[in-house]
Amino acid sequence: MEKIDITTLNDNVFTTIGKEWMLVAAGNEEKFNMMTASWGCLGWLWNRPVAIVYIRPERYTHEFIETNDTMSLVFLGNSEEARKAYAFCGAKSGRDFDKAKEAHLTPVATENGCVTFDEARLTLTCRKLYKTQIRPEEMLDKSIEQWYGEKGGLHDVYVVEILDAYKK
Repeated sequence: MEKIDITTLNDNVFTTIGKEWMLVAAGNEEKFNMMTASWGCLGWLWNRPVAIVYIRPERYTHEFIETNDTMSLVFLGNSEEARKAYAFCGAKSGRDFDKAKEAHLTPVATENGCVTFDEARLTLTCRKLYKTQIRPEEMLDKSIEQWYGEKGGLHDVYVVEILDAYKK
């Protein structure tokens, strides 16, 4: 992995997050968890590069995010192996499985201690700046309520500063 300047990225974030997906990983190299996410934002806020990540509190990864200041956003690409890893990490809980082993991912630590995987094409290491929750009473378009209830709890929303970027 090579550390790169975040401003040199030219990914289309609509396809990178919405179609490729990402793993949100938190913890350290000895104890961590990751989950698949296809909702997120990248941009500029408070004069720094940021990502916005949405995590349901019932997800095991949420516990790791809550107890750590940092997390990583890991992009594996669109290969058949990557799609299998995303599918597994999105459907199974780290409470029940060693997700890295089952998904054939090799964990490595970045220089600031965030977890990524040797198979990643891109990793963004991030530090939490702000947290809030999605609240039903603030939904202006009631059609978005369809994403909650039987599908899961309301998301916690984290605005995280992008500290470093690594490319393979």
